Amino acid sequence: MNQASPLPHAERRAAALALANQGRMLEAERAFGDLLRELPDDVDALNFLAICAHRRGQIDESLELLGRAHRAQPDDAITLVNLGALQRERGHLDEAHAAMKRGTELAPDLFAARLRLGEILQALGRHADALPVYFGAIMTAQEHGHWLSDATTAVELQPLVKHAMRLVSAGRRELFLGLLQPLRERHGGAALARVEKSLAIYLGELPPNYPEPKQRPKFLYFPDLPAPRFFDRELFPWYAQLEAQTAVIRDEMLALLAEDRDFEPFLGHVDDKQTLHDYLRGDRGAPAWNAFFFYRHGVRHDANALRCPRAAAALDATPLCHVREHAPEVCFSVLTPGSHILPHHGVTNTRVVTHLPLVVPDGDLALNVSGELRRWEEGRCFSFDDTYEHEAWNRSADTRVVVLLDAWNPYLTEVEREAVTELIGAIGDFNRAAGV
Repeated sequence: MNQASPLPHAERRAAALALANQGRMLEAERAFGDLLRELPDDVDALNFLAICAHRRGQIDESLELLGRAHRAQPDDAITLVNLGALQRERGHLDEAHAAMKRGTELAPDLFAARLRLGEILQALGRHADALPVYFGAIMTAQEHGHWLSDATTAVELQPLVKHAMRLVSAGRRELFLGLLQPLRERHGGAALARVEKSLAIYLGELPPNYPEPKQRPKFLYFPDLPAPRFFDRELFPWYAQLEAQTAVIRDEMLALLAEDRDFEPFLGHVDDKQTLHDYLRGDRGAPAWNAFFFYRHGVRHDANALRCPRAAAALDATPLCHVREHAPEVCFSVLTPGSHILPHHGVTNTRVVTHLPLVVPDGDLALNVSGELRRWEEGRCFSFDDTYEHEAWNRSADTRVVVLLDAWNPYLTEVEREAVTELIGAIGDFNRAAGV
C-alpha cells in the first residue's frame, strides 16, 4: 500500500517538475499522479497529466483534466492556453479562440500561445485580426531572444513562425499603403514618394542611409530632407509673434514656479522604458528636469492651460505639429542647477523641437546637438532636429526655463504632413492591437 510522501506539497511539485525538465516523463507522471490524489485541484498536476494523456491519444481524458484545472483556477493562463490548443485540434474554433485569447491576455509573454492565437484567427477567417496578433507574437519572442533564426526557433514551430513573418511583412505594408491611397488619388504618386520611402525604411525594406552618422530617429525616419542640426530662423515666420509674447508668458510661468506645484518629470517623453539614471545626472544633489505641460503626447492639458491663459493662447496660435497620441509636446521645461540631460536621440525627424527661452541665468549652460553648441537667449526662439544625438546642461547657479514645443519639419510639404499624421496614427493603432 502506497503511503503519502512526508515532503510538503510545494517541494513534491517542484520535484515532479524537475523530473519533467530532465525528460524523465514516466517518473514525473507518477509523481504528479501521487500529488493529485492528495490535492485533486492541483493545477500544475492536472495540466501535466492532461499533456501526458494527450500524447497517448486520450483526448477525452485530457479535456476532462483541463476542465478540472479550469474550474479550480479559471484565470490560470497555462490551463487556458492548453485548453485552446486542444479545442483547436478538435476543430472547435470558437472555444479555442475564447480560451487562447483569455490565456494570452493574462500572460502576454506566452509568445508561442499568441502565435497559435493568430493561427486560430486565420482559421476563423479573421485575417485582419490575425495580423497584429502574429506581429505581437513575433516581437515578443524576439525581445526574449527567440525566432531570430532557425537555431532560436523550436523545430515544431518553424513552419508557423515563417508563415506568420511572411504574412506580417506583406500585411503591414498593404495596410499602411492602403491608408495613403486617398491622398495618392488626390495628389498623385510623386507627392507621396518620400512618404512611401519612409514607410519602406520603417518596415525594414530599405536601409535608412542616414546622411549624418549621429542622426538616429528612434521611431520614424523621413528621408531626403535637408538635415541641419539647427534650422534657419527664416523657415519659421511665426517666431516673431511668439517672441513678442515672451514677457507675458514669463510672468505666468514665474507665478507657477512660485506656487511650486503641477510640475512633473519630463522624463518618460523620451522613452518610457528608460530610467532617470539613463537620461539625467547631477553634480549638486538630485538632478531635476521638470515640466508644466500644455500638451503631452498630443493631448491638451486643459486644466494647465486655464492656469496660464495668456501663455496657452500664444502657444495655441503657433503652428504646432499635431499627431494623435504622439505630438505635440508643449511645456515649460525647467532644468535645475547642476543638472545634465545626457546624450540621447528623439523619435522622428518629421517634427522639430523649438525652444523659447524665458529664464537664462549667467554661467555655463548650453544645448549640444551633435557637436554644435547653442546657448539660450531670453526671448529668442530656435529650432533643432532632436534625432541627432543631443544633450543639455545647466552648470550655473540658477534654474533655466524655456518653452518647449513641437513644430513640423519645415521641409515637409503639406501633403507629406497629412500623410505622416495618418501613417503614425495607424502605426500606433496597429501596435496597440498587437500588444506592442
